[in-house]
Amino acid sequence: MDKKNLFSIGEVSKLFHLSVSSLRHYETIGLLTPEYISPDSGYRYYSTEQFEILNTIRYLRALDMSLAEIIDFLQNRDISSIKEKLLHQKQIVLEKQEALKRIERKIDHRLNWLLDAQSVPLDTISLIQLPASRIVWIDDSLKTGEPLDMETNLKKLDESQSEALIFLGKVGVGISCEHLLSHQITSYDGIFLMLEQEDLYRGSTLTLPETLAVRIRFHGQHTEAPQEYRKLLDYISMHKMQITGFSREITLIDYGVTNDTDKFVTEICIPIQYNAMRNDSLRMHGA
Repeated sequence: MDKKNLFSIGEVSKLFHLSVSSLRHYETIGLLTPEYISPDSGYRYYSTEQFEILNTIRYLRALDMSLAEIIDFLQNRDISSIKEKLLHQKQIVLEKQEALKRIERKIDHRLNWLLDAQSVPLDTISLIQLPASRIVWIDDSLKTGEPLDMETNLKKLDESQSEALIFLGKVGVGISCEHLLSHQITSYDGIFLMLEQEDLYRGSTLTLPETLAVRIRFHGQHTEAPQEYRKLLDYISMHKMQITGFSREITLIDYGVTNDTDKFVTEICIPIQYNAMRNDSLRMHGA
C-alpha cells in the first residue's frame, strides 16, 4: 500500500496532542480504526480524511463528553444528534459545578472551624448563641472520664451513606438534660453527628433550634471532661440559669489534626435559659 499520504501513529500523536496509548484505546473500542495496519510490522497509519474525526473527538473530549457518547454521535451524525448531546453534556457540567460548589462550601466550613478552634480562649466559661443545627443522634451509654469507643456505632452509620460524613469536629457525645439537672455526669447518654447544610444524609435526623448556651473549651480530650462539667454546672447554678437540653461535647482538635497532644482541644456546650425569677429581676431593674 502507498503510504505517501498516510501518517504514522507517532506522527498523529504529536499532531493532535494525543498519547499513542489513547489512539490505541480508540481503536480497541471502535472509536477510530487506523486507515492501514502493516501486516509485517503491525505499525498503524492514519489518513488525512481521519483528521476531521480526530478533531471532533478532541473537541468533544474537551467538553468532557464520554467516549461512549462520542462513538454514538460519530455513528449517527446529524444536527439533532449533536444538539441533543451538547444539551445533555451541558446538564452534566452544571451538575458537576454544583457538586464542586458544595465541596467548596464544605472546605470553607472546615477552614473556619480550624480558625475558631484555635482562636477561642481556653478554660474560660462564656455565654454563646448556638445556631440551629441538624444532627443524627445515637443512643449509647459511655462512661465519662474514660477513653471512648464510638467506632462501632459510627462505622455502621457511615456505611449506610453515599459520602463520608464522619469527620473531626462533627462527632460528639452528650449527657441528657435530666442527668445534667441531677448532676449525674458519670456517663454519656448518646453520640451525635453534626450535619452541615451540604451533607447528604439518608436517615432520621433531629433539628435543634437556636439556643443560648454556656461553653468551655479546654486542653485535652473526653477523659478530662468530668471536671469541666462540674465547672459549668457550678456556673449555671451561681448565675441562676436553667438547663434546657443535652450537653454537646466535641473534640475539636485531636489525632485527626495533630500528633501534638498539648494542642488537643475539647469543647462542652450546655443549652440554658435564665429562670423566671432572674428575668423578673432584670425587668424590675430596667435591664
